[in-house]
Amino acid sequence: MSKILVSGLINIETTLKIKEFPLEYNPVNYPFFGVNSTVSGVGYNLAKALTALGDEVNLLSMIGQDLSAKAIISTLEEEGIAGDYVLDSLKSTPQSIIIYDDQGKRQIHVDLKNIQESNYPEQIFEKLVKESSILALCNINFSRPFLKKAVKLDKIVATDVHTISDLNDDYNKEFMEAADILFMSDELLPTSPEGWVNQIFNKFKAEIVVIGLGSQGALLAIRKDNFVERIPAVKTREIVNTIGAGDALFSAFIHFYNQSRDPYESLKKAIVFASYKIGATSAAEGFLAETELTQLYNKTKG
Repeated sequence: MSKILVSGLINIETTLKIKEFPLEYNPVNYPFFGVNSTVSGVGYNLAKALTALGDEVNLLSMIGQDLSAKAIISTLEEEGIAGDYVLDSLKSTPQSIIIYDDQGKRQIHVDLKNIQESNYPEQIFEKLVKESSILALCNINFSRPFLKKAVKLDKIVATDVHTISDLNDDYNKEFMEAADILFMSDELLPTSPEGWVNQIFNKFKAEIVVIGLGSQGALLAIRKDNFVERIPAVKTREIVNTIGAGDALFSAFIHFYNQSRDPYESLKKAIVFASYKIGATSAAEGFLAETELTQLYNKTKG
């Protein structure tokens, strides 16, 4: 099987558990075991999930030359994710803070440092794209130059534009134009997910669209089959933190679609994968291996 190329962000993520939102001011709190720091970021999350599922991944990203970068390199080695194409070319490594409560609500603060003004060497992408069957190009600025090259080479482009409310969105439009597989959340949609999919199919070339519906599951739309239906969520264990659910859904879908080219079964399995993942604290924790996921999936079927 060909490798999957992932181009996306790596950062250090700190999670803080609170009692409830809104967070009222007081000078000092002691949330024992409620503060944790891990390696995360959409690019890392995808690479880690795909590796856990058994894929070979080429991860393209950028970090700094600081203490955080050393932690990232060490973590990549521990997880068996090749760090050959993770370049230490930034001034500082990006960081994020995620505040969450017991009800699954969360607030994310992301400091991208200077990554949005930095370019990734295109010659590296041009070398790796030849051995890749699917390109997961995350909506970070350094992925932009890869989009047209991927389309020209007739490679399958998958991207997730996350929370979006405008199909003419200046930041995400270029990613949506290139995508064959397009993921997003329903959180900010100005219309129903079904109506939104119709607009996407009228405007862009995507063959497969998945809209995450949170606790309600996901909407799957397949152009060639004129299929637009909601796939319900499943519960595999208690929810701890919903952060990273979308990345888990996206990565598992890519994994199974890369094997079978069956979007229906791929999304059903991805929903189970994401359901189990949100029983963990960090966005980069809680990923099942394929054998474990298959067993759990078969249980949920009946």
